[in-house]
Amino acid sequence: MHMRKEIQLTNGVKLAYVEEGTGEAVVLLHGFCGSSRYWDKLIPLLSRTHRVLAVDLRGHGHSAAPDEPYSMERFAEDIALWAEAAGLAKFHLFGHSLGGYVTLAFAEKHADKLASFGLIHSTPFPDDEAAKANRNKGADSIRENGMEPFIKALVPKLFAPDHVASLTQEVQTAKDIGFATSPVGAIQTLYAMRDRPDRNHVLQETALPVLLVAGAKDQIIPVEKTFTVERSHVVHRLLPDAGHMGMLEAPEQLSEAIADFVGKNSKSAPSA
Repeated sequence: MHMRKEIQLTNGVKLAYVEEGTGEAVVLLHGFCGSSRYWDKLIPLLSRTHRVLAVDLRGHGHSAAPDEPYSMERFAEDIALWAEAAGLAKFHLFGHSLGGYVTLAFAEKHADKLASFGLIHSTPFPDDEAAKANRNKGADSIRENGMEPFIKALVPKLFAPDHVASLTQEVQTAKDIGFATSPVGAIQTLYAMRDRPDRNHVLQETALPVLLVAGAKDQIIPVEKTFTVERSHVVHRLLPDAGHMGMLEAPEQLSEAIADFVGKNSKSAPSA
Protein backbone atom coordinates (compact mmCIF):
# COMPACT_ATOMS: atom_id res chain seq x y z
CA MET A 1 0.00 0.00 0.00
CA HIS A 2 1.35 3.44 -0.76
CA MET A 3 2.48 5.78 1.96
CA ARG A 4 0.65 9.06 2.52
CA LYS A 5 3.03 11.86 3.48
CA GLU A 6 2.88 15.60 4.08
CA ILE A 7 5.42 18.38 3.66
CA GLN A 8 5.11 21.89 5.04
CA LEU A 9 6.58 24.11 2.30
CA THR A 10 8.72 27.16 2.99
CA ASN A 11 5.90 29.30 1.51
CA GLY A 12 3.60 28.12 4.32
CA VAL A 13 1.49 25.73 2.24
CA LYS A 14 1.15 22.10 3.34
CA LEU A 15 1.20 19.60 0.46
CA ALA A 16 0.09 15.99 0.84
CA TYR A 17 1.29 13.21 -1.44
CA VAL A 18 1.48 9.44 -1.77
CA GLU A 19 4.59 7.49 -2.69
CA GLU A 20 5.26 3.92 -3.81
CA GLY A 21 8.08 1.97 -5.45
CA THR A 22 11.76 2.54 -6.16
CA GLY A 23 13.72 3.64 -9.21
CA GLU A 24 13.59 6.85 -11.21
CA ALA A 25 11.10 9.34 -9.80
CA VAL A 26 7.82 9.83 -11.66
CA VAL A 27 5.63 12.64 -10.30
CA LEU A 28 1.90 12.68 -11.11
CA LEU A 29 -0.34 15.77 -10.88
CA HIS A 30 -4.12 15.28 -10.90
CA GLY A 31 -6.83 17.36 -12.57
CA PHE A 32 -9.34 19.92 -11.25
CA CYS A 33 -11.42 18.74 -8.28
CA GLY A 34 -9.32 15.58 -8.21
CA SER A 35 -6.62 14.36 -5.86
CA SER A 36 -3.79 11.83 -5.74
CA ARG A 37 -6.57 9.20 -5.50
CA TYR A 38 -7.19 9.73 -9.23
CA TRP A 39 -4.04 7.62 -9.75
CA ASP A 40 -5.02 4.72 -7.45
CA LYS A 41 -5.32 2.24 -10.36
CA LEU A 42 -2.13 3.49 -12.01
CA ILE A 43 0.26 3.64 -9.04
CA PRO A 44 0.43 -0.16 -8.43
CA LEU A 45 1.23 -0.69 -12.14
CA LEU A 46 3.79 2.10 -12.51
CA SER A 47 5.49 1.50 -9.15
CA ARG A 48 6.66 -1.95 -10.27
CA THR A 49 9.45 -0.20 -12.17
CA HIS A 50 9.52 3.37 -10.83
CA ARG A 51 9.36 5.49 -7.70
CA VAL A 52 5.91 7.06 -8.11
CA LEU A 53 4.87 10.20 -6.22
CA ALA A 54 1.33 11.54 -6.65
CA VAL A 55 0.76 15.00 -5.18
CA ASP A 56 -2.41 16.72 -3.99
CA LEU A 57 -2.21 20.20 -5.53
CA ARG A 58 -2.98 23.16 -3.26
CA GLY A 59 -6.74 23.48 -2.76
CA HIS A 60 -7.24 19.75 -3.38
CA GLY A 61 -7.20 16.43 -1.53
CA HIS A 62 -5.38 16.54 1.80
CA SER A 63 -3.29 19.60 0.89
CA ALA A 64 -3.91 23.05 2.33
CA ALA A 65 -6.46 25.29 0.59
CA PRO A 66 -5.34 28.86 1.34
CA ASP A 67 -7.93 31.53 0.48
CA GLU A 68 -5.70 33.65 -1.73
CA PRO A 69 -5.30 34.00 -5.49
CA TYR A 70 -3.89 30.86 -7.13
CA SER A 71 -2.11 30.81 -10.49
CA MET A 72 -0.41 28.15 -12.61
CA GLU A 73 2.90 29.77 -11.65
CA ARG A 74 2.02 29.47 -7.97
CA PHE A 75 0.97 25.82 -8.32
CA ALA A 76 4.29 25.18 -10.13
CA GLU A 77 6.26 26.96 -7.41
CA ASP A 78 4.56 24.70 -4.82
CA ILE A 79 5.80 21.68 -6.79
CA ALA A 80 9.34 23.11 -7.03
CA LEU A 81 9.48 23.67 -3.25
CA TRP A 82 7.91 20.26 -2.60
CA ALA A 83 10.38 18.45 -4.91
CA GLU A 84 13.29 20.12 -3.16
CA ALA A 85 11.95 19.19 0.28
CA ALA A 86 11.28 15.61 -0.88
CA GLY A 87 14.86 15.34 -2.12
CA LEU A 88 14.03 14.95 -5.81
CA ALA A 89 16.98 16.24 -7.84
CA LYS A 90 15.57 15.27 -11.26
CA PHE A 91 12.25 13.67 -12.08
CA HIS A 92 9.70 12.91 -14.79
CA LEU A 93 6.55 15.07 -14.40
CA PHE A 94 3.14 14.14 -15.80
CA GLY A 95 0.03 16.28 -15.38
CA HIS A 96 -3.61 15.43 -16.00
CA SER A 97 -5.76 18.34 -17.29
CA LEU A 98 -5.20 21.10 -14.66
CA GLY A 99 -2.09 19.13 -13.66
CA GLY A 100 -0.88 19.53 -17.25
CA TYR A 101 -1.27 23.31 -17.07
CA VAL A 102 0.86 23.21 -13.91
CA THR A 103 3.37 20.92 -15.63
CA LEU A 104 3.79 23.40 -18.51
CA ALA A 105 4.31 26.29 -16.06
CA PHE A 106 6.86 24.15 -14.22
CA ALA A 107 8.70 23.12 -17.41
CA GLU A 108 8.87 26.77 -18.49
CA LYS A 109 10.68 27.81 -15.31
CA HIS A 110 12.32 24.67 -13.91
CA ALA A 111 13.41 22.61 -16.95
CA ASP A 112 16.68 21.86 -15.14
CA LYS A 113 14.75 19.78 -12.58
CA LEU A 114 13.08 17.61 -15.24
CA ALA A 115 14.23 14.46 -17.05
CA SER A 116 11.05 14.61 -19.16
CA PHE A 117 7.44 15.76 -18.89
CA GLY A 118 4.01 14.93 -20.23
CA LEU A 119 0.46 16.19 -20.64
CA ILE A 120 -2.41 13.77 -20.06
CA HIS A 121 -5.77 14.99 -21.40
CA SER A 122 -4.41 18.54 -21.23
CA THR A 123 -3.54 21.41 -23.55
CA PRO A 124 -1.08 24.29 -23.90
CA PHE A 125 -3.91 26.56 -25.11
CA PRO A 126 -5.50 29.13 -22.76
CA ASP A 127 -9.23 29.44 -22.09
CA ASP A 128 -11.25 31.14 -24.82
CA GLU A 129 -13.90 33.69 -23.84
CA ALA A 130 -16.67 31.07 -23.54
CA ALA A 131 -14.50 28.90 -21.28
CA LYS A 132 -13.61 31.93 -19.12
CA ALA A 133 -17.31 32.74 -18.67
CA ASN A 134 -17.88 29.10 -17.70
CA ARG A 135 -15.16 29.25 -15.03
CA ASN A 136 -16.88 32.30 -13.50
CA LYS A 137 -20.25 30.51 -13.60
CA GLY A 138 -18.71 27.48 -11.89
CA ALA A 139 -17.20 29.63 -9.15
CA ASP A 140 -20.56 31.36 -8.59
CA SER A 141 -22.33 27.99 -8.42
CA ILE A 142 -19.88 26.63 -5.81
CA ARG A 143 -20.11 29.85 -3.79
CA GLU A 144 -23.92 29.67 -3.74
CA ASN A 145 -24.62 25.93 -3.63
CA GLY A 146 -21.43 24.19 -2.49
CA MET A 147 -19.55 21.42 -4.29
CA GLU A 148 -22.24 18.80 -4.75
CA PRO A 149 -24.37 20.18 -7.63
CA PHE A 150 -21.24 21.37 -9.45
CA ILE A 151 -19.52 17.97 -9.22
CA LYS A 152 -22.66 16.02 -10.15
CA ALA A 153 -22.90 18.05 -13.36
CA LEU A 154 -19.16 17.94 -14.11
CA VAL A 155 -18.05 14.35 -13.54
CA PRO A 156 -20.20 12.49 -16.12
CA LYS A 157 -18.76 14.75 -18.85
CA LEU A 158 -15.23 13.68 -17.86
CA PHE A 159 -15.80 10.08 -18.97
CA ALA A 160 -16.39 8.64 -22.44
CA PRO A 161 -20.20 8.50 -22.87
CA ASP A 162 -20.36 4.67 -22.81
CA HIS A 163 -18.21 4.55 -19.67
CA VAL A 164 -20.69 6.55 -17.58
CA ALA A 165 -22.87 3.42 -17.50
CA SER A 166 -20.15 0.74 -17.64
CA LEU A 167 -17.68 2.24 -15.13
CA THR A 168 -20.13 3.20 -12.39
CA GLN A 169 -17.60 2.59 -9.59
CA GLU A 170 -14.95 4.80 -11.24
CA VAL A 171 -17.51 7.55 -11.89
CA GLN A 172 -18.60 7.40 -8.24
CA THR A 173 -14.96 7.57 -7.09
CA ALA A 174 -14.41 10.71 -9.17
CA LYS A 175 -17.58 12.23 -7.69
CA ASP A 176 -16.54 11.37 -4.12
CA ILE A 177 -13.13 12.99 -4.64
CA GLY A 178 -14.87 16.06 -6.08
CA PHE A 179 -17.37 16.30 -3.21
CA ALA A 180 -14.46 16.28 -0.75
CA THR A 181 -12.64 19.14 -2.52
CA SER A 182 -12.39 22.42 -0.61
CA PRO A 183 -14.88 24.96 -2.05
CA VAL A 184 -12.31 27.72 -1.50
CA GLY A 185 -9.68 25.66 -3.30
CA ALA A 186 -12.03 24.89 -6.20
CA ILE A 187 -13.05 28.54 -6.65
CA GLN A 188 -9.47 29.83 -6.55
CA THR A 189 -8.43 27.10 -9.00
CA LEU A 190 -11.24 28.00 -11.43
CA TYR A 191 -9.95 31.58 -11.53
CA ALA A 192 -6.36 30.35 -11.98
CA MET A 193 -7.40 28.20 -14.96
CA ARG A 194 -9.42 31.08 -16.40
CA ASP A 195 -6.39 33.40 -16.28
CA ARG A 196 -3.67 30.98 -17.43
CA PRO A 197 -1.56 32.11 -20.40
CA ASP A 198 -0.95 30.30 -23.69
CA ARG A 199 2.02 27.93 -23.26
CA ASN A 200 2.34 26.47 -26.77
CA HIS A 201 5.83 27.99 -26.89
CA VAL A 202 6.96 25.67 -24.09
CA LEU A 203 6.17 22.60 -26.21
CA GLN A 204 7.63 24.19 -29.33
CA GLU A 205 10.90 25.23 -27.68
CA THR A 206 11.68 22.65 -24.98
CA ALA A 207 14.71 20.41 -25.39
CA LEU A 208 13.16 17.87 -23.01
CA PRO A 209 11.39 14.69 -24.15
CA VAL A 210 7.60 15.20 -24.04
CA LEU A 211 4.73 12.71 -23.86
CA LEU A 212 1.29 13.86 -25.03
CA VAL A 213 -1.59 11.54 -24.13
CA ALA A 214 -5.12 12.10 -25.46
CA GLY A 215 -8.40 10.21 -25.14
CA ALA A 216 -10.20 9.63 -28.44
CA LYS A 217 -13.53 10.19 -26.66
CA ASP A 218 -12.49 13.21 -24.55
CA GLN A 219 -15.41 15.67 -24.41
CA ILE A 220 -13.45 18.28 -22.42
CA ILE A 221 -10.19 18.63 -24.38
CA PRO A 222 -10.34 17.33 -27.97
CA VAL A 223 -7.37 15.35 -29.30
CA GLU A 224 -6.15 18.16 -31.58
CA LYS A 225 -5.87 20.51 -28.60
CA THR A 226 -3.46 18.03 -26.95
CA PHE A 227 -1.46 16.94 -30.01
CA THR A 228 -0.41 20.51 -30.84
CA VAL A 229 3.22 19.92 -31.86
CA GLU A 230 5.06 17.52 -34.15
CA ARG A 231 8.70 17.24 -33.06
CA SER A 232 11.17 14.35 -32.99
CA HIS A 233 11.27 14.17 -29.18
CA VAL A 234 7.51 14.65 -28.68
CA VAL A 235 5.59 11.37 -28.44
CA HIS A 236 1.83 11.20 -29.16
CA ARG A 237 -0.19 8.41 -27.52
CA LEU A 238 -3.91 8.03 -28.17
CA LEU A 239 -6.12 6.05 -25.77
CA PRO A 240 -8.82 4.84 -28.20
CA ASP A 241 -11.61 4.19 -25.68
CA ALA A 242 -10.90 6.84 -23.05
CA GLY A 243 -12.55 10.17 -22.41
CA HIS A 244 -10.84 12.73 -20.14
CA MET A 245 -9.98 10.21 -17.39
CA GLY A 246 -7.49 7.71 -18.80
CA MET A 247 -6.14 6.91 -15.33
CA LEU A 248 -9.60 5.56 -14.40
CA GLU A 249 -10.86 4.50 -17.86
CA ALA A 250 -7.73 2.84 -19.31
CA PRO A 251 -5.16 2.53 -16.50
CA GLU A 252 -3.20 -0.34 -18.09
CA GLN A 253 -2.81 1.52 -21.40
CA LEU A 254 -1.88 4.78 -19.69
CA SER A 255 0.59 3.10 -17.35
CA GLU A 256 2.22 1.32 -20.29
CA ALA A 257 2.47 4.61 -22.23
CA ILE A 258 4.13 6.39 -19.30
CA ALA A 259 6.44 3.48 -18.36
CA ASP A 260 7.54 3.00 -21.98
CA PHE A 261 8.23 6.72 -22.41
CA VAL A 262 10.10 7.08 -19.11
CA GLY A 263 12.10 3.92 -19.82
CA LYS A 264 13.30 5.36 -23.12
CA ASN A 265 14.21 8.67 -21.46
CA SER A 266 15.76 7.44 -18.22
CA LYS A 267 19.33 7.85 -17.05
CA SER A 268 19.88 4.13 -17.57
CA ALA A 269 18.41 4.03 -21.10
CA PRO A 270 20.89 3.16 -23.86
CA SER A 271 21.70 6.23 -25.95
CA ALA A 272 20.33 6.12 -29.48
